[in-house]
Amino acid sequence: MTVPPFTVLHICMGNICRSPMAERLLALAVQQRLSRVPAGTATTVADGLVLSHSAGTGGWHDGEEMNPPAARQVRARGGDPTGFAARKLLSEHIDAADLVLTATADQQEYVVALRADAAGRTFVLGEFGRLLPAVDPAALPDGGLTPDGVYARGVALVEAVDAARRGASALPADDLDDPWGRGDQTFSRVADEIEETIVPLARLLIPS
Repeated sequence: MTVPPFTVLHICMGNICRSPMAERLLALAVQQRLSRVPAGTATTVADGLVLSHSAGTGGWHDGEEMNPPAARQVRARGGDPTGFAARKLLSEHIDAADLVLTATADQQEYVVALRADAAGRTFVLGEFGRLLPAVDPAALPDGGLTPDGVYARGVALVEAVDAARRGASALPADDLDDPWGRGDQTFSRVADEIEETIVPLARLLIPS
């Protein structure tokens, strides 16, 4: 039986700014982690370790490219925005995700309203990052850099973060500001905040 990649779904409203930046910056962070291991021992994201993708609750930008200032942030940090196309969030996207990261608490509520069984694996992105330090990396399974190993480690990580949450709600400060129409400085700040969560996430998924 083929083990699927550990799948992270990023969600914002329009799927042209925050969630696509998170999608591509997580993919970049995982690739950078893989580049640290000895040659010949790691596969690539495309080989099925981690799938990072995104969608929007609004759906009115379907098929559009990433917003230009968002794409500039991805490129400036070493990522690749090419080939991105916005899409509306569907229930099946949630069903297939092992971890759902939303830009805001409102979007978290939207996800859980669509799929109540996703509550334990759905977090505001800033909330997830705030809770990550509570996880003991040594307590996570170490199955190596194989699809089975990374998947098991990712699932255990999500369970550990959910346990650290203890049913509490996200904090207002966990929300990502919507940078649409607000200029490169705001996009840069939001991209920094995204990296504060997704870089430690990649570090835990792909230990050196």
